[in-house]
This record gives sequence, C-alpha cells and structure tokens, in this order.
Amino acid sequence: MRFLGRWNSWLVWWLTGGPEGGAHVTDVTNASRTMLMDLDTLEWEESILRVLNIPRPMLPRIVPSSDKRLWGYTSKHGPLEHPVPVCAALGDQQAALVGQTCFEKGEAKNTYGTGCFLLMNTGSMRVRSTHGLITTLGYRIDSQDPVYCLEGSVAVAGALVQWLRDNLGIIATAPEVEDLARTVEDNGGIYFVPAFSGLFAPYWRADARGVIAGLTRFVNKGHLARAVLEASAFQTKDNR
Repeated sequence: MRFLGRWNSWLVWWLTGGPEGGAHVTDVTNASRTMLMDLDTLEWEESILRVLNIPRPMLPRIVPSSDKRLWGYTSKHGPLEHPVPVCAALGDQQAALVGQTCFEKGEAKNTYGTGCFLLMNTGSMRVRSTHGLITTLGYRIDSQDPVYCLEGSVAVAGALVQWLRDNLGIIATAPEVEDLARTVEDNGGIYFVPAFSGLFAPYWRADARGVIAGLTRFVNKGHLARAVLEASAFQTKDNR
C-alpha cells in the first residue's frame, strides 16, 4: 500500500496491524499540512485532487485528533505485550500546543528547536491572517468543533547555534553559546539574519539569504554568539 500523507498515517497503520487490517487514517492537523484538505469541511478537497491527479481512494480517512471511535488496537505482532487502543494523533507543533494546554482562545505557545514556531489558538473560527501567518488546524476532539490556529514559522533557531558550532567551530558544544554570549554586554552593533533556507513568516521569501550586518574590528566571538541568540528573539518578534 502506498501512503500519500504524513508519517502518522503510516505509523498508525502499522500499529493497528498493517497488512492485516491496519487503520489507514490521518488526523485533521496532519491532513491540513498536506494542503489537500478543505479547512472548513475537514475533508479532502476534490478540486485540488483533480488538478494534482491524486486518486481519492489512496488517501487516508481524516479523523479527529482524539477520537472516541477507536481506530484499532496495537497488533499482537508489534512491540507491546498487550493490545493498546489507538485513537489519537497530533501534528508536531499542534501537539506542543495541546501539551502546553493552550485550550482557550487567544492562548499561544512558542517552541524553540531546529526552527521556532509560534501558534495561537483562535477558537472555532478560522482566521485569515493579513500579516503573513499560516491558518491551520490546532486540534479536534471527537465530534466537537475544530479549533484553529494562526502560526508564525521561523526556519532557523537552534540550527543557528549548530551552525556556529559545526561550521565555524567557535563553540564545541551548543550550551557553550550562552556562556560565550555573556562575556559581552551587548551585541556590539551586529545583527544576524539567518535566512539559510530563505525567510519564513511573515516574509515568505525563498530567495532570501543569510546576513551578518554591522561588523567592525571591535566585534569578537562573544558578540557573534550574542547576535546568534538574539536572532531567535528578533524573528519571534516579527511573528507576534
């Protein structure tokens, strides 16, 4: 069976039996990331499927993020000794939103990893951003109304610290960046725009490239470390 979707549908399928009757499903948050789902109906958008020549039967069934209707049980051939009900799935950033209990409209979370993603709960109303943010599904519980989000996406956050370590060799381990940044009182007038793979929200410029601005002979590696950390803060501010 070929899967057109995200890894969660593959994982659920294998957990619930795979070729022996596994459930081919994907939750609304993961389905929304394929750009094939209608955000209002929460169904696959037929007009897009026709344009892309995607047969509807090959797509997983779209289900709530947490579902009273069990999708199945873990297979006896799997790693678990006893069958466990499988009935929930969430996309990466939406899982962080739920994990940090942002259940009320207006509540937001921001997580820092390789990239940085700010999600704000907008309730049951789908809000169209006028400032370059993404409208996406936050989660859906059983048959309740879906909860939508606005998302600000930053491509490079923690990855910039890795770059400082691996490409420039200024630090040996990632935690050292903070100690190095504390050796200076400010950034020495330099600013880092880490557009290694373009700029995400709110600019959406795939052609953008990284820039270090304000370099003088006064600048040392401490200033560079501080500018690296400040870059995540400035990018986050752009998405607020």
